[in-house]
Order: sequence, then structure tokens, then C-alpha cells
Amino acid sequence: MRPTVHDVAGEAGVSLATVDRVLNRRSGVRAETVARVNAAIVRLGYVRDISAANLAKQRVYNLLFIVPEGSNSFMLGLENELSQAKLYSVLDRTHLDIHKVKTFDADALAVALEGIDAGQVSGVALVATESERVRRALVRLREAGIPIATLVSDVSEAYRDHYVGIDNIAAGRTAASLIGRFVGERTGKVALVAGSMLVKDHAERCAAFEQAIRGEFPGLECLPAIEGRDDAVVTRALLAELLDRERDVVGLYSIGAGNRGVIDVLTSRAEYRGITVVAHELTDHSKQALRDGIFDAVINQDAGHEVRSAIRLLKARIDDTPVIANQEAIRIEIYIRDNLP
Repeated sequence: MRPTVHDVAGEAGVSLATVDRVLNRRSGVRAETVARVNAAIVRLGYVRDISAANLAKQRVYNLLFIVPEGSNSFMLGLENELSQAKLYSVLDRTHLDIHKVKTFDADALAVALEGIDAGQVSGVALVATESERVRRALVRLREAGIPIATLVSDVSEAYRDHYVGIDNIAAGRTAASLIGRFVGERTGKVALVAGSMLVKDHAERCAAFEQAIRGEFPGLECLPAIEGRDDAVVTRALLAELLDRERDVVGLYSIGAGNRGVIDVLTSRAEYRGITVVAHELTDHSKQALRDGIFDAVINQDAGHEVRSAIRLLKARIDDTPVIANQEAIRIEIYIRDNLP
């Protein structure tokens, strides 16, 4: 049976009112009493039922998620996870709204942020494209007391409360290490295919990748990144032109989640099958590319974990309750053909 506040009060030898003051961080309780109550909480394994408390207070969390529209498989997966979370959110008095904006369009994102009614929204999570206008909109929301979480792609720390996603610098270095080891003794050039260098995750991955290649694999040379905007048609055209021009490409790093154009080009000619490829995000397309030997490795982040974490972090910020850092860490997952789920 789960311990209650009555058990905590009995264990600590204090009144229920004192336990309530400690749990809600209110003043008027001596430091030694606070320590005694907290020690009782630890000994009993008491977990505060925030949902029940908010039910009593009639609190409703109105959370808005702003995500890119389009055919990007990873973002569609993220949206699907949000839809699933929305089905169950009513159980703990959480209302989730999903607003879609044009991919990599900072002005469209800023318009969405500027249109938020601070009196109607409790917290905001967004896949960020950073610009001065976006930053101003985020400052306005934070000044109104609305917590901000960025998903997948970040902004500067001063403009949000939490970032939910993988360490993109570590991801870029990981991709470089994988390509360098898979290429082995061969020398040549490495193609970089980004969605847009205007988003922080792609820019950080690219910079870290180039730095690691220069420092650890002197036989490899990074070509300037092409920006396919996660659009299969655009990526296909740009990559085909690059590979026609550069005949000694031995590696390719697909920095974003728009992999379909990359797959189309690499399957179009037999000579491209020798190129070592590391991509991002485990989708149906990238799984098949691993099975077919087109991709050598895929770096993944768990979209479901990110959605659940963003919800928890925003609610913790609203309630002014502690965050379990290890629970919210989004880890880099590496998949090859042999360990596909």
C-alpha cells in the first residue's frame, strides 16, 4: 500500500499542516523540521500525487506543441506520439494542442508564438528555428510566466526553460567516428546533407562532424553541406548533382531526418553502393535502407520519450516541483542492420 501524507506526518512526528507546508514549499517551518519531514519522505518512499492535488485545486494544464508540417517521417512520428499522448492526457487534467508551421520557416514560427494568448496557455513546447523575431516572441511568453521547452532543435538557453533532445554535438562526433571507422583505409571526400543550417541541431551536428573528421581522420575531406530542407525532391536533385561532380566521395552524413531523397540517389547507380552512409532517425525508410545495405548506421532519438519528457518538464515548471534529470535525458541510440528493433 502506497504511503500517504498521514504516514509521513506520523513518521516525522509533525502535523498534517506542517507536512503540507513542506510539500508546497511554504514559509513558516523551521529548517530542522523541514529536514525531518524530508527524511520521513525518503524512508517511506512517499511520492506526492500532483494529479490529485491539482484536481482539488481544479488546475488544468493547457500545453501547446508547435511542430513542423510536411512529409518528414521523424516529425510525422513526433506528431503521432503527441496524438497518442493527447488521448490519455485528460486523465490528469492536461489539455494538449498541436499547431503546425512551415518547416524551417522562422517567421512562421514567430507568428505562431506571437499569436499565443498568455491567459489561455500554461506551457509551450516547440521545434525551434532560431531568429531574432522568434527570440523576441519567446521573451514575451517567458515574461508572462509561461514555461518554454524546445524539442529536437534548440535555441539559446536564455530563451527557454528546458531542451528536450539528444546532445547534437555528441551526435555529430559520433557520426564522424562511425564513418571514419567504416571507411577504414580509404581516402576521399565526405558529402554532408543537411535540412537547413538555420536550425541549431543541424548546425551543431555539422560543425562537430567536420571538426572530428579533421582531427581524427586526415584522409577524409568534408565537402560543403547541401541543404535539402528535408524535402526528398530537393535533396535528390542537389545530391545527384554533387555526386556527378565529385567522383571520389567515400562517405555521406545525412544530418537531418529527410532521408528519402538520399536513398533514391544512392539506389540509382551501382557505383554509389560503396559509399559509407550514416543518417539520423529510425523510420520505416531508414530501417529498410539499413536492411538493404544502403545505410551503414542510423543515429536515433526516441520521439515518444521526447514528447512525454516535454510534458513532464512543463508541468514540473508550472508546479514548481523537482525534475528527475536522469529520467528526462534523451540518449543517442545507434542502429545497424544487426540490431534493428
